[in-house]
Amino acid sequence: MSITINGIAAPAPTDARVSLLDYLREHLSLHGTKKGCDQGACGACTVLADGERILSCLALTVQYEGREITTIEGLESEAGLHPLQQAFIEHDGFQCGYCTPGQICSAIGMSAEARRGVPSHVTQDLTAAIALNHDELRERMSGNLCRCGAYNGIVAAIAENCRAEDEQQEAAE
Repeated sequence: MSITINGIAAPAPTDARVSLLDYLREHLSLHGTKKGCDQGACGACTVLADGERILSCLALTVQYEGREITTIEGLESEAGLHPLQQAFIEHDGFQCGYCTPGQICSAIGMSAEARRGVPSHVTQDLTAAIALNHDELRERMSGNLCRCGAYNGIVAAIAENCRAEDEQQEAAE
Protein backbone atom coordinates (compact mmCIF):
# COMPACT_ATOMS: atom_id res chain seq x y z
CA MET A 1 0.00 0.00 0.00
CA SER A 2 1.22 3.47 -0.84
CA ILE A 3 -0.19 6.71 0.54
CA THR A 4 1.36 10.13 0.20
CA ILE A 5 1.09 12.49 3.14
CA ASN A 6 2.15 16.10 2.60
CA GLY A 7 4.20 15.09 -0.43
CA ILE A 8 6.05 12.25 1.27
CA ALA A 9 5.39 8.52 0.79
CA ALA A 10 4.17 7.02 4.05
CA PRO A 11 4.38 3.41 5.17
CA ALA A 12 1.23 1.34 5.23
CA PRO A 13 -0.49 1.05 8.60
CA THR A 14 -0.05 -2.32 10.26
CA ASP A 15 -3.79 -2.49 10.99
CA ALA A 16 -6.15 -2.03 8.03
CA ARG A 17 -8.84 -0.78 10.44
CA VAL A 18 -6.99 2.35 11.59
CA SER A 19 -8.71 5.62 10.81
CA LEU A 20 -6.84 8.19 8.77
CA LEU A 21 -7.01 10.55 11.76
CA ASP A 22 -5.39 8.05 14.11
CA TYR A 23 -2.82 7.13 11.47
CA LEU A 24 -1.81 10.77 11.04
CA ARG A 25 -1.65 11.53 14.75
CA GLU A 26 -0.47 8.28 16.33
CA HIS A 27 1.65 6.69 13.60
CA LEU A 28 3.09 9.71 11.77
CA SER A 29 3.12 12.20 14.69
CA LEU A 30 1.24 14.81 12.65
CA HIS A 31 -0.67 16.36 15.53
CA GLY A 32 -2.03 19.39 13.65
CA THR A 33 -5.13 17.47 12.61
CA LYS A 34 -7.32 17.40 15.70
CA LYS A 35 -9.60 14.76 17.16
CA GLY A 36 -12.79 16.49 18.20
CA CYS A 37 -15.97 14.45 18.30
CA ASP A 38 -14.56 11.37 16.49
CA GLN A 39 -18.00 11.09 14.81
CA GLY A 40 -17.71 13.45 11.85
CA ALA A 41 -19.85 16.18 13.37
CA CYS A 42 -17.34 18.92 14.27
CA GLY A 43 -14.89 19.16 11.36
CA ALA A 44 -11.78 19.43 13.56
CA CYS A 45 -10.23 16.46 11.71
CA THR A 46 -10.70 17.87 8.18
CA VAL A 47 -7.82 17.20 5.79
CA LEU A 48 -7.53 17.31 2.00
CA ALA A 49 -7.52 14.17 -0.13
CA ASP A 50 -6.38 15.06 -3.65
CA GLY A 51 -7.53 18.60 -2.86
CA GLU A 52 -11.01 17.65 -1.62
CA ARG A 53 -11.95 18.05 2.02
CA ILE A 54 -12.67 14.92 4.01
CA LEU A 55 -13.30 14.07 7.63
CA SER A 56 -10.31 11.94 8.59
CA CYS A 57 -12.03 10.45 11.64
CA LEU A 58 -14.55 8.73 9.35
CA ALA A 59 -12.00 7.49 6.80
CA LEU A 60 -9.95 4.34 6.95
CA THR A 61 -6.36 4.92 5.90
CA VAL A 62 -6.50 2.01 3.43
CA GLN A 63 -9.29 3.79 1.53
CA TYR A 64 -6.77 6.41 0.44
CA GLU A 65 -4.19 4.11 -1.10
CA GLY A 66 -2.47 5.86 -4.00
CA ARG A 67 -3.90 9.26 -3.04
CA GLU A 68 -2.35 12.51 -1.82
CA ILE A 69 -3.37 13.58 1.69
CA THR A 70 -2.59 17.14 2.78
CA THR A 71 -2.78 18.12 6.43
CA ILE A 72 -2.33 21.55 7.99
CA GLU A 73 1.40 20.78 8.25
CA GLY A 74 1.56 20.31 4.48
CA LEU A 75 0.15 23.73 3.57
CA GLU A 76 3.20 25.81 4.43
CA SER A 77 5.66 26.30 1.59
CA GLU A 78 9.22 27.55 1.34
CA ALA A 79 7.73 31.02 0.91
CA GLY A 80 6.10 30.75 4.33
CA LEU A 81 2.59 30.29 5.59
CA HIS A 82 -0.25 29.49 3.22
CA PRO A 83 -2.11 32.74 2.47
CA LEU A 84 -5.18 31.46 4.34
CA GLN A 85 -3.08 30.71 7.42
CA GLN A 86 -1.79 34.29 7.28
CA ALA A 87 -5.34 35.62 6.84
CA PHE A 88 -6.44 33.71 9.96
CA ILE A 89 -3.70 35.49 11.91
CA GLU A 90 -4.56 38.91 10.50
CA HIS A 91 -8.32 38.54 11.10
CA ASP A 92 -8.02 36.80 14.47
CA GLY A 93 -9.78 33.78 12.98
CA PHE A 94 -8.90 31.66 15.98
CA GLN A 95 -9.06 31.86 19.72
CA CYS A 96 -7.99 28.62 21.32
CA GLY A 97 -6.87 27.37 17.88
CA TYR A 98 -8.18 23.82 18.27
CA CYS A 99 -10.54 24.01 15.29
CA THR A 100 -8.21 26.15 13.17
CA PRO A 101 -6.41 23.35 11.24
CA GLY A 102 -9.74 21.79 10.23
CA GLN A 103 -11.23 25.19 9.41
CA ILE A 104 -8.30 26.06 7.16
CA CYS A 105 -8.22 22.72 5.34
CA SER A 106 -11.98 22.84 4.92
CA ALA A 107 -11.87 26.40 3.57
CA ILE A 108 -9.25 25.45 0.98
CA GLY A 109 -11.38 22.53 -0.19
CA MET A 110 -14.54 24.65 -0.08
CA SER A 111 -12.98 27.36 -2.23
CA ALA A 112 -12.03 24.78 -4.86
CA GLU A 113 -15.58 23.37 -4.80
CA ALA A 114 -17.04 26.82 -5.43
CA ARG A 115 -14.61 27.46 -8.31
CA ARG A 116 -15.76 24.17 -9.87
CA GLY A 117 -19.37 25.38 -9.58
CA VAL A 118 -20.52 22.99 -6.87
CA PRO A 119 -23.64 24.64 -5.39
CA SER A 120 -24.52 24.84 -1.72
CA HIS A 121 -27.93 24.90 -0.06
CA VAL A 122 -28.04 28.72 -0.31
CA THR A 123 -26.76 29.07 -3.89
CA GLN A 124 -29.38 31.23 -5.62
CA ASP A 125 -28.53 30.81 -9.31
CA LEU A 126 -27.30 27.37 -10.28
CA THR A 127 -26.29 28.56 -13.76
CA ALA A 128 -24.11 31.51 -12.69
CA ALA A 129 -20.62 31.58 -11.25
CA ILE A 130 -20.77 31.15 -7.50
CA ALA A 131 -20.09 34.31 -5.52
CA LEU A 132 -18.65 33.44 -2.13
CA ASN A 133 -20.61 36.04 -0.21
CA HIS A 134 -21.20 35.96 3.54
CA ASP A 135 -24.15 33.54 3.35
CA GLU A 136 -22.36 31.16 0.95
CA LEU A 137 -19.25 31.09 3.12
CA ARG A 138 -21.16 30.45 6.32
CA GLU A 139 -23.25 27.69 4.73
CA ARG A 140 -20.27 26.00 3.11
CA MET A 141 -18.28 26.10 6.35
CA SER A 142 -21.18 24.98 8.56
CA GLY A 143 -19.64 21.52 9.03
CA ASN A 144 -16.75 23.04 10.96
CA LEU A 145 -17.59 24.09 14.49
CA CYS A 146 -15.73 26.59 16.65
CA ARG A 147 -16.49 26.35 20.35
CA CYS A 148 -14.88 29.74 21.01
CA GLY A 149 -17.20 31.49 18.55
CA ALA A 150 -14.50 33.04 16.35
CA TYR A 151 -16.80 32.77 13.32
CA ASN A 152 -16.60 36.46 12.34
CA GLY A 153 -12.81 36.31 12.09
CA ILE A 154 -12.93 32.94 10.34
CA VAL A 155 -15.38 34.19 7.69
CA ALA A 156 -13.40 37.42 7.22
CA ALA A 157 -10.15 35.47 6.74
CA ILE A 158 -11.72 33.08 4.25
CA ALA A 159 -13.41 35.93 2.35
CA GLU A 160 -10.11 37.82 2.06
CA ASN A 161 -8.31 34.72 0.84
CA CYS A 162 -11.02 33.96 -1.75
CA ARG A 163 -10.87 37.55 -3.04
CA ALA A 164 -7.09 37.28 -3.38
CA GLU A 165 -7.44 33.96 -5.26
CA ASP A 166 -10.01 35.53 -7.61
CA GLU A 167 -7.71 38.50 -8.26
CA GLN A 168 -4.78 36.17 -9.00
CA GLN A 169 -6.91 34.12 -11.37
CA GLU A 170 -8.14 37.24 -13.20
CA ALA A 171 -4.58 38.53 -13.52
CA ALA A 172 -3.44 35.20 -14.97
CA GLU A 173 -6.18 35.27 -17.63
